[in-house]
Amino acid sequence: MSNGPNDKADGQDDHEHPLAESITGLGQKIIGEIESIGGILTGDPVTAAEGEFNVEVGEVREEVEEDLEEGTDKE
Repeated sequence: MSNGPNDKADGQDDHEHPLAESITGLGQKIIGEIESIGGILTGDPVTAAEGEFNVEVGEVREEVEEDLEEGTDKE
């Protein structure tokens, strides 16, 4: 009997909550906004730019996640 990280305990189903699947893009956007504001407040242009980058990447990730979700719905 294996107790590895991929083993499911009795009673657990294989489905994840829809919000948990889409939190990655949203989470990255939130972190990017916070980082951008922090960079502006501290006067660090690198941190501000990194925050803006994370916001943009978060938006792209959300779009990709939506496209993937639409693709699985059609099948």
